[in-house]
Amino acid sequence: MKITITGASGLIGGKLAARLRERGDEVTVLSRSASTDRSTWQWDPLTGPAPLGALAGRDAVVHLAGEPLGRRLTDEVKDRVRRSRVTGTRNLVEGLRATAEADRPRVLVSSSGVSYYGPRGVEEITEDAPPGTTFLAKVSLQWEDEAARAAGFGVRVVRMRTGVVLDAAGGTLKSLLATYRIGLGGPIAGGAFVVPWIHVDDIVGLYVKAIDDPSWRGAYNGTAPEPVTQRAFSKALGRALHRPAVLPTPGFALRMALGEMAGMVTTGQRAVPRRALEGGYHYTHPRLDAALAAALR
Repeated sequence: MKITITGASGLIGGKLAARLRERGDEVTVLSRSASTDRSTWQWDPLTGPAPLGALAGRDAVVHLAGEPLGRRLTDEVKDRVRRSRVTGTRNLVEGLRATAEADRPRVLVSSSGVSYYGPRGVEEITEDAPPGTTFLAKVSLQWEDEAARAAGFGVRVVRMRTGVVLDAAGGTLKSLLATYRIGLGGPIAGGAFVVPWIHVDDIVGLYVKAIDDPSWRGAYNGTAPEPVTQRAFSKALGRALHRPAVLPTPGFALRMALGEMAGMVTTGQRAVPRRALEGGYHYTHPRLDAALAAALR
């Protein structure tokens, strides 16, 4: 297959591109940076439609580009987050629309997040749950709506609501490792909120399944089958590192450091991958202890 990826330098994108190439697919990358690599096309998602040359004749497009989170949500950061996801996706879809029908990719797999649901306590959340009302929930809804427009001109659209990705090389897990390795890890804000985690191999596997399986369309929770409380997650990470994990991080400390973003860190969603399981995806790492051990190897 011929597949175009945006955000290929990110945590998921790099591993997805590598897996696709390993199985013999031809991967084209859309990047903000100029490159002499003939498989890379330069594109700024905020300035106009994606280039037709990077889309025409491809079988699928995977859209992962977006401003990183994990910092204080100032007005400026919020604007960058919103535009990178909403305007960027709109411009990608406009590029798809402008591609001749005979040459247009058949499927768009677009990233989203479980932040779509907002804070939901311990209730089990499947893909048909309504969106939340937080800033990130509203952005996720707009983000998905822009991707869904491609279905109006015959493209199969899959929206992947990704949870906390476990990979020691990046993301949440990498940010925790230094603290836990010196024995200073522990529950955050009481640890009662739920962590909708997934091993990086499985989120990549879900994207591959979404590309390959023509029955997949609409929203999917990109999470493992058994989400856990943050307290249980802390204990599991301590076990994996053979370190204690009992020192609490109070919620007020995070609110002082991260402001509004602390709400994302100290609340969660018991998001379960009902549609992925019904759609035939078989998890490589369905259990947290084994997933952490694999991520830390």
